[in-house]
Amino acid sequence: MRVIVCGAGQVGSTIARHLASEKVDVTVIDSDPAQAQRVDESYDVQGIVGHASHPEVLERAGAASADMLIAVTRFDEVNMVACEVAHSLFKVKRRIARVRHEGYLNPGIATLFGNDRLAIDVVISPEYEVAQGIARRLAAPGAFDSAMLAHGAVQLLGVHCNVARSPAIGKRVSELAALAPGAMLTPLAIIRGGAGFIPDANDQLELGDDLYALVDPRHARVLIAMLGHTDGVARRVLIVGAGNVGLNLARNLALTSPSVSMRIIEASRPRAEYVSRLLGEAAIVLHGDALDREMLIEANAGAADAVVTVTNDDETNIFSAVLAKRAGSKRAIALVTKTTYEPLLEPLNIDVVVNPNATTISTLLRQLRPRSIAGVYALREDLGEIIDAVAQSGSPLVAAPLRDLEKPEGMLIGAVVRSGRMIAVTGDLQIEPGDRVIALVNGAALAESEVLLTGDKSGDAQDAEA
Repeated sequence: MRVIVCGAGQVGSTIARHLASEKVDVTVIDSDPAQAQRVDESYDVQGIVGHASHPEVLERAGAASADMLIAVTRFDEVNMVACEVAHSLFKVKRRIARVRHEGYLNPGIATLFGNDRLAIDVVISPEYEVAQGIARRLAAPGAFDSAMLAHGAVQLLGVHCNVARSPAIGKRVSELAALAPGAMLTPLAIIRGGAGFIPDANDQLELGDDLYALVDPRHARVLIAMLGHTDGVARRVLIVGAGNVGLNLARNLALTSPSVSMRIIEASRPRAEYVSRLLGEAAIVLHGDALDREMLIEANAGAADAVVTVTNDDETNIFSAVLAKRAGSKRAIALVTKTTYEPLLEPLNIDVVVNPNATTISTLLRQLRPRSIAGVYALREDLGEIIDAVAQSGSPLVAAPLRDLEKPEGMLIGAVVRSGRMIAVTGDLQIEPGDRVIALVNGAALAESEVLLTGDKSGDAQDAEA
């Protein structure tokens, strides 16, 4: 398989590294010589200098024999034109573009994209997806990560184990289910001391751990309470930043949780006025600097159940979250793009750190998997990916009970969904064609796991959607 990645920023570099580790032939295009050289020297990929939408640059990158083009530069227009040129001149089979501007994403112009118009197969919108992810975290106090899988039948939760009174602290992983009788949940992974691992049945949960688990969404609050988090759902929310993420989050909350009281701080007066007109009575929009103590007082940050900082500046997001927590806000969620900041954030008492690039990468990875893989959610690199697959009739997965399957080391089947409901995963379970299977798979086990899950030995993404 040959893939061209347009853009060598954090998203482009990360997806190129993922693909290269899976032995995919990758070429990365970037207009910045330093960026192109960096990916060329750092990963097993070819870096090319040039503008991604220019035909001669795409030709140099091997577009004539490429199977896929992924356009994730900083500019929507470059991404869209690169896809159009790749389709029209080079017949690239599959084109994916990152599009950020809300004007291009208006449902009223959905017909803008398609082979008979702009030749883009998949449009990914990081701001929209990040806003959705933050809304899920707000609905699950105590959770630092949350994703819905298998059409909402399974929820992935990452929960801090930082409450000393929690009955789960000191318990073996095999004992956790007994603390929540009747709840459908499967512990998947633990992050301890900055390192992630898949626990065995005898590993104990320690204070300070972070736990990833799969749970029936009806039992999500049971798991969170079991780990000592008893706060209610946020009813007073302060949003710092009225850019695309902040606006999408406010719209989401206004639609799904109309009882939530929202205040928004925006540094740009024209943007504040524009967002205020769009949201109307759904939110109070304030113009000012969220790093100004008087502004935080005016926004009543101390009474907020949650503050969400989503400006375009990492430092503003980090420090405004810290200031709001010190003012009395119960919970802080900060958007942080630079991964180099991650080790520094834990002592700052920020409850949830959201990396928008991780969200984008999860969406992109789904497009690179076989058709029967319906969803991919990227965790930390030392943990791997959550794969949501549809069991196929020719797959080894349906040939024997789970205890008799030869699973690769580094793969854990955490949930099975049948007829729209999560069912217990036991050694006696015989998976049937059409079941949804949710598995945690690390990088080394990915190729073997895909064959087991799908029966597809080609490893190539399919043209059709699951």
